Amino acid sequence: MGYDGDKISIKSWKEEDRPREKLLLHGRRNLSDAELIAILIGSGNKQESAVELSKRILNVHANDLNQLGKLSVQELARFKGIGAAKAISIIAALELGRRRKEQIGVEKPKISSSRDAYELLAPQFRDLAHEEFWVLLLNRANLVLARHLVSKGGQAGTIADPKIIFNLALLGHASAILLAHNHPSGNFKPSTADRELTTKLIAGAQLLDLQILDHLIFTDTSYFSFADEGLI
Repeated sequence: MGYDGDKISIKSWKEEDRPREKLLLHGRRNLSDAELIAILIGSGNKQESAVELSKRILNVHANDLNQLGKLSVQELARFKGIGAAKAISIIAALELGRRRKEQIGVEKPKISSSRDAYELLAPQFRDLAHEEFWVLLLNRANLVLARHLVSKGGQAGTIADPKIIFNLALLGHASAILLAHNHPSGNFKPSTADRELTTKLIAGAQLLDLQILDHLIFTDTSYFSFADEGLI
């Protein structure tokens, strides 16, 4: 038996007020909690739109997202129009929100030297038998926004595509990039290809108002810094 409660009626919505269109036109922060939940569940039931159903679910739980986040699939499924799949979508979204809140205040690493970057990335390269190319994305204060694996190859090398690197930087709203790859051979000296790629990336970054802070080459025991050697 469905959990109907008191139906909350709303008038016919204009297209610009429908949740998905509203998010596209006005941004996510202009949506109510009910509208965001309506996007998750996609549809309501025969008597209610997705927004009406979402408003009723919230109303039953005092419009408190914390209360809603404690519900089980079975408890959400008491509402007519909410099956297991929709209940799982709501629970997953609220759990992501909870985890995001846990991460607020976690201090971002700051890169002040090649040693800082080496210590941050060394675990990524340790004991690798193949070559990998990574980038760190940083803001203007040199705080790390993200790290990305760009490519991986064999013992002889890997190809790092500048288009991929710059696309990651632009999508990540980075102000600076730090490049890093490893030499499984144990020789940390840059090859001619390493030097040419670095020169190409520096030139491309200037056109995009980005800065290449450094390019590190890792071995299991040491590293080479283009910046420390005056090559950037």
